[in-house]
Amino acid sequence: MLQIAIWCLIVSAALAYINYRFVGLPTSVGVMTIALAISVALIGLDQLGWSAPRDYEAAMMASVDFPDMLMRGMLALLLFAGGLQVEIERLRLYRWPIGVFAVFGTTMTALLVGAALWKLLPLVNIPLPLAYCLVFGALISPTDAVAVAGVLKSAEAPKQLEAIISGESLFNDAVGVVLFSLALSFVETGRQPGLHEGLWLLLREGGGGIVLGLLLGHILFRLLRDVENYQVEVLLTLAVVMGGYELAHGLNVSGPLAMVVVGLVVGTKSRSGALPDSTRDHLGRFWDLIDGLLNTVLFVLIGLEVVRVSFSFGMLLGAVLTILITLLARAVSVATPLSLMGRLLELPRGSWRLLTWAGLRGGISVALALSLPAGPSREIVLALTYCVVVFSILAQGLTIGRIARRVFGTAPLRQPAATAPPPPRSP
Repeated sequence: MLQIAIWCLIVSAALAYINYRFVGLPTSVGVMTIALAISVALIGLDQLGWSAPRDYEAAMMASVDFPDMLMRGMLALLLFAGGLQVEIERLRLYRWPIGVFAVFGTTMTALLVGAALWKLLPLVNIPLPLAYCLVFGALISPTDAVAVAGVLKSAEAPKQLEAIISGESLFNDAVGVVLFSLALSFVETGRQPGLHEGLWLLLREGGGGIVLGLLLGHILFRLLRDVENYQVEVLLTLAVVMGGYELAHGLNVSGPLAMVVVGLVVGTKSRSGALPDSTRDHLGRFWDLIDGLLNTVLFVLIGLEVVRVSFSFGMLLGAVLTILITLLARAVSVATPLSLMGRLLELPRGSWRLLTWAGLRGGISVALALSLPAGPSREIVLALTYCVVVFSILAQGLTIGRIARRVFGTAPLRQPAATAPPPPRSP
């Protein structure tokens, strides 16, 4: 395990340096692009008869348990760091659109993608059973908080939409995991799960994660309030995050959602002045560093994982079709609530375009695909997942700012009435 960690750090540091000196893309996108280019080059060499470099990289990636590393390790730290930076007042302000997109939008996207793939993939000679089509729809439907955070920092997106996109990506993981669990049970048992089963799983996973996160967040806040020592503060946050994530796993509640809530509680308390300035500064610096480092490692791993994916010409056609289906499903799941609840959501005209294009997928989707039982259907789902993730990060992630400027121009966006300052009193 230590050797794998050292290998990941060395490769990530080297690619980050190359990107900084010669490429100039945002770090997360840049390192993934370079890693992907290296992997594709090794695949090309393998096709020409020199298979040793690809075999070595494939062996190294096979030694990395990517689903376990992400879902049981890195994700807890990344989501806590993301929650720590989010202003809960802004989440409250946009709670309706965040809730609608996280629950309704994620579910609608999963069903639309699954149904469309089942009907259309046979047209390109890719037979995929309905159960696996639904599995793919479930794992690709939630937007990835890590991927979204990695590109929004440099996208110059409007602030109100940035808050909605970030909030949705933080909270829709619980919905996506529940949908994935239901679809996977369909694969394993052949029995279609009922509505009551899905609602119970969502209540247990999501509600339990929120309750656990609130409890751990207030415990951590009280502990931090009693100390003013950098090392102790960092150790306390690491212990609560890692231990709390394992506790959530043992209780069968949503660990990702719990860690987001812990971060929200601690971040909100620290910004309100309830924690000393030194504590807020120490925690902010440390977790910003952790966020940047783990983001870089994660995107490098995503770029290198391509050597474990089987591609063919027919699969590439299927990937193009799947990308289009995923984008259309995202557009429908965004535009539908906007058209029905436009006044309540209070978003400017054209918001659906940016919300659609900002629906990035990332490491969580790849990890869920890798966790499927071995077989031909798993290889198809993994290849399609990988193509959608790479497209979303590279094509969508690098053009979000351009889309925002094209849709909204340079004029300032209208803020909801709740944020408007009161009119000045007449003398």
